[in-house]
Amino acid sequence: MTRTTTDRPTDAEMIQTACRRVGTAILAIEGADTTPIDVVHLFESQAFVLVPTNGEAMAAVDDAEGTPAMLEVTDWAPIDLRERVRSVIWLNGTLHAVPRDLERDLAIEIAGEHPDDGLLDIGHGASMLRLQVDSAVIASSTGAASVPAGELADADPDPFWECEAGWLEHLDADHADLVGQLARKLPTDLRQGRVRPLGLDRFGIRFRVEGADGDSDVRLPFPRPVTDVFELSRALRNLAGCPFMNSMPD
Repeated sequence: MTRTTTDRPTDAEMIQTACRRVGTAILAIEGADTTPIDVVHLFESQAFVLVPTNGEAMAAVDDAEGTPAMLEVTDWAPIDLRERVRSVIWLNGTLHAVPRDLERDLAIEIAGEHPDDGLLDIGHGASMLRLQVDSAVIASSTGAASVPAGELADADPDPFWECEAGWLEHLDADHADLVGQLARKLPTDLRQGRVRPLGLDRFGIRFRVEGADGDSDVRLPFPRPVTDVFELSRALRNLAGCPFMNSMPD
């Protein structure tokens, strides 16, 4: 069952966010080889993907009724961790071809909120397919959860999905002092390992603790959700107990 708490994103929100910053994705269709996917745009409960125009995925789609398919998305941490996978997502549904005369207009609309250079390949060796999602599953270190299509359609990505990677890289490389202060808030048994920033969202910050006996993920929540980068910077510094520390980057 999808968890809805006040100190973390819902599973549906985490799926929406991860699909905005795809690290690795694979499209699986019965009777065809799996197809690596570079561009995934999840809008409500529809996933738009780009595939080779002359590839097996395009040939396998039934234009009349659609084709059962599964899209696997892997969310990777942007820094070099011992294990970089943060979550794996499976979107199950029915695959349909996007009419050729609508592809470019749809690509322009997608680029308005989810820019990706891959969209320029439409009509030049790439075509667009639409996966109507029936159900989704997300698996991470905290377990696995199933998300109905309706919940997925109602969820929005985290507002910091575009800048999260830069913030985590900057924290890891240049703010060992801040990370050290935050690490003091972790449970005592987790302070012995190497503490690395793993994720950042409007509800708080996540850390990966790399210990001798394995890795552990832990979240430090903010007192309340933040809405912009200024609040995010202030929330991090206050959480660390360093309100006057130099601000983080935008």
